[in-house]
Amino acid sequence: MKKVIIFYASYGGGHLSAARSIKENMETNYEDIDVKLIDCMEYVNKTVNKITTKAYSEMAKKAPKTWGRVYWKSQKGPLAQISTTSNKILSIKLYKLLKDFEPNLIVSTHPFGSQMCAYLKKHGKLNAKIATVMTDYAPHDQWLVFNKYVDYYFVSHDGMKKELHEKGIPNEKIFATGIPLSNKFLLKYDKPTILKSFGLSPDKKTVLFFGGGEFGLGKTQTFKIFKSFVECPENIQIVAISGKNQKMKEAFENLVESLNKKDSVKILEYTNQVPELMSISDLVVTKPGGLTTTESLASGLPIVVINPIPGQEEENASYLEKNKVAIWLKKDDNVEVILKDLFSNPEKMQEMKIRARLLAKKNSTKDICKILLGS
Repeated sequence: MKKVIIFYASYGGGHLSAARSIKENMETNYEDIDVKLIDCMEYVNKTVNKITTKAYSEMAKKAPKTWGRVYWKSQKGPLAQISTTSNKILSIKLYKLLKDFEPNLIVSTHPFGSQMCAYLKKHGKLNAKIATVMTDYAPHDQWLVFNKYVDYYFVSHDGMKKELHEKGIPNEKIFATGIPLSNKFLLKYDKPTILKSFGLSPDKKTVLFFGGGEFGLGKTQTFKIFKSFVECPENIQIVAISGKNQKMKEAFENLVESLNKKDSVKILEYTNQVPELMSISDLVVTKPGGLTTTESLASGLPIVVINPIPGQEEENASYLEKNKVAIWLKKDDNVEVILKDLFSNPEKMQEMKIRARLLAKKNSTKDICKILLGS
């Protein structure tokens, strides 16, 4: 029996989603396999995990510029050394799990998992193959610590493969498969049925607006942009997802009520139907997290980027803007003018859709598992 451990960490939702997609694919398509899904930081030290995940959340929400500085400085210098040293120490607890389970393969969707396992392998305490799955559109040096002992690097695009090679990683270790994607985004959906289920018109363009954000970042700016979409004179309808942000939901609802737009704006607090909603949409408005970006590209959707967290999300936004699949709304932009130009220019919208589909790697999860486990 093939034994596999998939490690993730709870710093943002994308790491877990990528890990779940890989686990689901392995268990569905491969026989005689035992797959464990484990939050590596929660496992090695619950207190450290709780403190660090909360610190990341609070910093990203309340002091995004400070988080950006931490992100960049953690590549080199004292912060990088602290991170690497702490993961050496924490690897001691992880070693017991690995010794008991004896995996043949370890997959990590967060750099901490890769670091701890590579450190153990360096010191002869681990024989398993190690695969690192990067979940953004630009590399960070924390992913590459002890890279000599990592057997596979899976990245989102060919440009990242080139960057890793320039940092000294052998080409034969790097695979530009794309970020793991749920199988739900490969399914065909009946558009008229879905539109009807949400009370939407087939004669309007549909905008999917992610307004809550995991950390509630940029509330004022998000509301301003949402208002511009709601007041847009073009023939559009909006599905707004407010997530866990109750204040944002109430603000959205009050605005829609005051403008008498209930027929053309639907507000959802939570939904597990993102694949279905993306299948009926013409445009997505969102923070550029690795997961949502990957899902939007796979759905062939142009993206309007709002409120990226400095660091990894700004790098994702730059990648999307450079490849002409996204418009990045900055703080002082005239949103009304930008929206008018976008919706009155169907050729531009269509070109963005085509570019999105060309960038998408819809078979990413399948390809990763095939490389790791064979056909």
